[in-house]
Amino acid sequence: MDLSFGDIFQPEFLGTAMLTLLGCGVVATAILTQSKGLGGGWLLINFGWGLAVFAGVYVAFDSGAHINPAVTIGMAVEGTTEWSDVPAYLLAQFAGAFVGAVVCWLAFKQHFDAEEDKGKQLGVFSTGPQIRNPLWNTITEVVGTFVLLFVIFSFGNSPADLGPLPVALLVVGIGASLGGPTGYAINPARDLGPRIAHFLLPIRGKGPSDWGYAWVPIVGPIIGGILGALLARAIY
Repeated sequence: MDLSFGDIFQPEFLGTAMLTLLGCGVVATAILTQSKGLGGGWLLINFGWGLAVFAGVYVAFDSGAHINPAVTIGMAVEGTTEWSDVPAYLLAQFAGAFVGAVVCWLAFKQHFDAEEDKGKQLGVFSTGPQIRNPLWNTITEVVGTFVLLFVIFSFGNSPADLGPLPVALLVVGIGASLGGPTGYAINPARDLGPRIAHFLLPIRGKGPSDWGYAWVPIVGPIIGGILGALLARAIY
């Protein structure tokens, strides 16, 4: 597929913005104290993120449906994506993730103002470990993203063509099975873009953006994505 910068940037930007708007939105719905959805639980968040992926993939479908830098880099390693296209994909993904998080904040502005728990405020935007250990937290993200990429490549060997639905259900499954330790970023843009939004937005009473942890949901997914792509290339 011969794509220009504009062909890549616009759909990927919009797709990733939709991803984080809906993904951060389901977290806000489930955890912010004044939300009607308070207490919706982990499975609500899992399904919400899965449906966010479903929507984002459809929006970005014309340019390859890349809404995750780990997927883009993994596909470049595997040979499906041209390395020359990777910078445009990454720029669109991180910019879109930031904008989607900002729009989510606008939708929940009063609820953020009423929220006294700084951890919940940050938790809407970015992931964080339940037990903080950078090495093991990184391994968790490697494993989750490895599963994501390897199974995505496995879809290509299936006779069934269900569009974005299998990927959405895969994300739900990864969250339900492997998301407990770190909140399963499995997508560097999904974490870094909203974390920057948390840092910059005038959120009343907010705490720090936990930059000491921010490298884990970037490095872990990239390593996991590359490993998943390499194994898929070796097998398929």
